[in-house]
Amino acid sequence: MSSREFFFLPVGEGQRFCVFHPPQASVERGAVLYLHPFAEEMNKSRRMASLQSRALAAAGYSVLQIDLLGCGDSSGDFCDATWDAWRGDVIDAIAWLRQRTSAPLTLWGLRAGCLLATDAAVDLQETPNFIFWQPVLSGKRYWQQFMRLKAAAELASGQAREILEAVRQRVDSGENVEIAGYMVSRGLVDGLERSALVPPHKRAGRVAWFELTARQDGCMSPASLQRIAQWRSSGCSVEAFPVEGPGFWQTSEIEDAPQLVDSTLTAVRAWQ
Repeated sequence: MSSREFFFLPVGEGQRFCVFHPPQASVERGAVLYLHPFAEEMNKSRRMASLQSRALAAAGYSVLQIDLLGCGDSSGDFCDATWDAWRGDVIDAIAWLRQRTSAPLTLWGLRAGCLLATDAAVDLQETPNFIFWQPVLSGKRYWQQFMRLKAAAELASGQAREILEAVRQRVDSGENVEIAGYMVSRGLVDGLERSALVPPHKRAGRVAWFELTARQDGCMSPASLQRIAQWRSSGCSVEAFPVEGPGFWQTSEIEDAPQLVDSTLTAVRAWQ
């Protein structure tokens, strides 16, 4: 049974809540940092993140989960978060891991956490491997989809476009905007909109790319296949895995995707 360590990581003027899963095998296979998704998707995904972290630790990996600035049990409010601050959280978390282990580093992201992983990796001296769970390909498109939650209640009255334009104007003027219960800053929006799932280095790294599908004979989406080709052309070794399971980050009830946990563990262990 995995013995987890709960602690607050000091960063700047605040602190970030972390969960560390030490490796349970006699030989350490690697070090993994988990980067959670955006807003409510984070809460929906906590159980799956924990299940995968425990499975990796049992197989011999050091796994660190971090709540970013303004998220979960970390200091600050969501409105305090900026993309650059989140990138800084990633670097600080990696520095903490590096004090504990020199094992090969893997950045594991879910949804928008994949964008943050690749963005922060630009600042690293080492070339990490990546685990992508249902990655967001474009931060700009993702933000547009998130903004539509603001206008959802107005769709019937035909005011959706006006609502979206008002949100955009408020963000451009530097105001925080409330969407689906989350107050979002311009600093977060600007960084998210600039982000895209592109290779951070010319040096080759390994990537395990997972997409959930409701069909046993499912396949990767055309958009993902196109982006995967881009990563491969940059020299990265990318393995694509369509996996049967629910979109747990967005379901009304908390759901598990056990095949995703098993497939991820199998893929990462094959890197050794």
